Amino acid sequence: MRGLLDHGTPAPLRQRLPGHSVSAAYEMDWAELDNGTLLDAADKSFDVLITTDQNLRHQQNLAGRKLAIMILPTTSWPKIQRHLACVVEALAAIRPGDYREVVFGVARKREAF
Repeated sequence: MRGLLDHGTPAPLRQRLPGHSVSAAYEMDWAELDNGTLLDAADKSFDVLITTDQNLRHQQNLAGRKLAIMILPTTSWPKIQRHLACVVEALAAIRPGDYREVVFGVARKREAF
Protein backbone atom coordinates (compact mmCIF):
# COMPACT_ATOMS: atom_id res chain seq x y z
CA MET A 1 0.00 0.00 0.00
CA ARG A 2 1.23 3.49 -0.82
CA GLY A 3 0.83 5.79 2.15
CA LEU A 4 1.34 9.50 2.69
CA LEU A 5 2.12 11.02 6.08
CA ASP A 6 0.46 14.39 6.53
CA HIS A 7 2.25 17.41 7.98
CA GLY A 8 1.75 16.63 11.69
CA THR A 9 2.21 12.88 11.52
CA PRO A 10 5.50 11.77 13.15
CA ALA A 11 8.04 10.74 10.50
CA PRO A 12 9.39 7.73 12.47
CA LEU A 13 6.08 5.99 11.83
CA ARG A 14 7.10 5.27 8.27
CA GLN A 15 9.84 2.84 9.33
CA ARG A 16 7.33 0.97 11.49
CA LEU A 17 4.96 0.11 8.65
CA PRO A 18 6.70 -2.81 6.93
CA GLY A 19 5.34 -3.88 3.59
CA HIS A 20 4.08 -0.39 2.83
CA SER A 21 5.67 2.35 0.75
CA VAL A 22 5.32 5.48 2.88
CA SER A 23 6.25 9.03 1.91
CA ALA A 24 5.93 12.27 3.83
CA ALA A 25 4.18 15.37 2.51
CA TYR A 26 7.34 17.43 3.01
CA GLU A 27 9.32 15.03 0.79
CA MET A 28 6.81 15.56 -1.98
CA ASP A 29 7.15 19.35 -1.61
CA TRP A 30 3.54 19.32 -0.42
CA ALA A 31 4.18 20.71 3.08
CA GLU A 32 2.62 24.07 2.22
CA LEU A 33 -0.49 22.70 0.50
CA ASP A 34 -3.82 23.34 2.19
CA ASN A 35 -5.86 20.26 3.07
CA GLY A 36 -8.08 20.33 -0.03
CA THR A 37 -5.16 20.60 -2.43
CA LEU A 38 -3.20 17.97 -0.48
CA LEU A 39 -6.15 15.55 -0.64
CA ASP A 40 -6.49 16.09 -4.40
CA ALA A 41 -2.78 15.45 -4.97
CA ALA A 42 -2.68 12.43 -2.65
CA ASP A 43 -5.80 10.93 -4.24
CA LYS A 44 -3.91 10.66 -7.53
CA SER A 45 -0.76 8.96 -6.19
CA PHE A 46 -1.46 7.26 -2.86
CA ASP A 47 -3.77 4.67 -1.34
CA VAL A 48 -3.99 6.15 2.16
CA LEU A 49 -3.38 9.46 3.88
CA ILE A 50 -2.25 9.08 7.48
CA THR A 51 -2.92 12.25 9.42
CA THR A 52 -3.46 13.61 12.91
CA ASP A 53 -5.93 16.27 11.74
CA GLN A 54 -9.00 15.52 13.84
CA ASN A 55 -11.10 18.09 11.96
CA LEU A 56 -10.37 16.94 8.41
CA ARG A 57 -13.76 15.33 7.80
CA HIS A 58 -15.54 18.49 8.99
CA GLN A 59 -13.44 20.79 6.80
CA GLN A 60 -13.26 18.82 3.55
CA ASN A 61 -15.65 16.98 1.28
CA LEU A 62 -14.37 13.41 1.37
CA ALA A 63 -17.12 11.85 -0.73
CA GLY A 64 -16.10 10.06 -3.91
CA ARG A 65 -12.41 9.75 -3.13
CA LYS A 66 -10.53 6.52 -3.68
CA LEU A 67 -7.98 7.72 -1.12
CA ALA A 68 -8.47 6.11 2.28
CA ILE A 69 -7.93 8.40 5.26
CA MET A 70 -6.62 7.22 8.60
CA ILE A 71 -6.75 9.66 11.51
CA LEU A 72 -4.35 9.15 14.41
CA PRO A 73 -5.40 10.57 17.79
CA THR A 74 -2.13 12.34 18.57
CA THR A 75 1.03 13.83 17.08
CA SER A 76 3.09 12.35 19.93
CA TRP A 77 5.49 9.73 18.58
CA PRO A 78 6.00 8.10 22.02
CA LYS A 79 2.21 7.62 22.36
CA ILE A 80 1.84 6.33 18.82
CA GLN A 81 4.79 4.01 19.32
CA ARG A 82 3.17 2.47 22.43
CA HIS A 83 0.08 1.67 20.35
CA LEU A 84 1.79 0.74 17.12
CA ALA A 85 0.00 -2.61 16.87
CA CYS A 86 -3.33 -0.77 16.76
CA VAL A 87 -2.06 1.52 13.98
CA VAL A 88 -0.74 -1.42 11.95
CA GLU A 89 -4.01 -3.30 12.43
CA ALA A 90 -6.07 -0.31 11.29
CA LEU A 91 -3.86 0.15 8.23
CA ALA A 92 -4.19 -3.52 7.30
CA ALA A 93 -7.99 -3.28 7.45
CA ILE A 94 -8.39 -0.02 5.53
CA ARG A 95 -9.92 -0.10 2.06
CA PRO A 96 -10.16 2.48 -0.75
CA GLY A 97 -12.36 5.40 0.24
CA ASP A 98 -12.47 4.44 3.94
CA TYR A 99 -12.30 7.03 6.68
CA ARG A 100 -10.91 5.48 9.85
CA GLU A 101 -10.28 7.13 13.18
CA VAL A 102 -7.78 5.18 15.24
CA VAL A 103 -8.56 5.15 18.93
CA PHE A 104 -5.77 3.44 20.76
CA GLY A 105 -7.05 0.01 21.59
CA VAL A 106 -9.76 0.22 18.87
CA ALA A 107 -9.98 1.34 15.24
CA ARG A 108 -13.36 2.82 14.33
CA LYS A 109 -14.53 2.92 10.75
CA ARG A 110 -16.84 5.76 9.82
CA GLU A 111 -19.54 5.28 7.25
CA ALA A 112 -19.00 6.61 3.75
CA PHE A 113 -19.75 10.29 3.16
